[in-house]
Amino acid sequence: MKILIIEDDPETAGYLQTGLREQGHSVECVGNGRDGLLLAAGQPFDALVVDRMLPGLDGLSVLKTLRGAGVKTPVLLLTALGGIGDRVEGLEAGGDDYLVKPFAFAELLARLNALVRRPPLNDVPTVLRVADLEMDLLKRSVTRGGESIDLQPREFQLLEYLMRNAGRVTTRTMLLEHVWDFHFDPKTNIVETHISRLRAKVERGRSRELICTVRGAGYTLNDDPA
Repeated sequence: MKILIIEDDPETAGYLQTGLREQGHSVECVGNGRDGLLLAAGQPFDALVVDRMLPGLDGLSVLKTLRGAGVKTPVLLLTALGGIGDRVEGLEAGGDDYLVKPFAFAELLARLNALVRRPPLNDVPTVLRVADLEMDLLKRSVTRGGESIDLQPREFQLLEYLMRNAGRVTTRTMLLEHVWDFHFDPKTNIVETHISRLRAKVERGRSRELICTVRGAGYTLNDDPA
């Protein structure tokens, strides 16, 4: 990874720089907000480590300016301010994660790796499609062949999970855990009842069946284009 550290404390900056380079990363380091902003806006980095309290231009201002300019590089904020309000303010300014000083280097490294693995926000799909079935996650709407399907909230959740796993078998246990947040078997037919209702709404008037029962295993949403 190519990482930019914006940190005015020489000891902390040196500690981070040495540790990240030992992990094989390319690291640049600046000691004030203005230089950090210019560098972060002008060069591609995989991640930024930004101290909140910086001379010249503070870390939150750097972050807001970068986000306002459309720079989406993942940012890990470092700070001595660990209150909930401080954390919320940092995240709302555009930070992706927040680490309070003093910190363990291993935790910082793990958080950076996790940030870089995340897909950019713009790459997260907001519309799911399987065959002629379409779900708009932002509008909370579902259509099939262009015709609107009215679903209850739980039915919507159930269909979303099936669509995200289209073509794969989803077991009853998986549905209980991910749709109902049950981590035990309630010994009811709650899954079967909702699948039946959902199937009636999604398949109504259609010759092609999308929600299929896999005997002895669970259910699958047929994503075969044929």
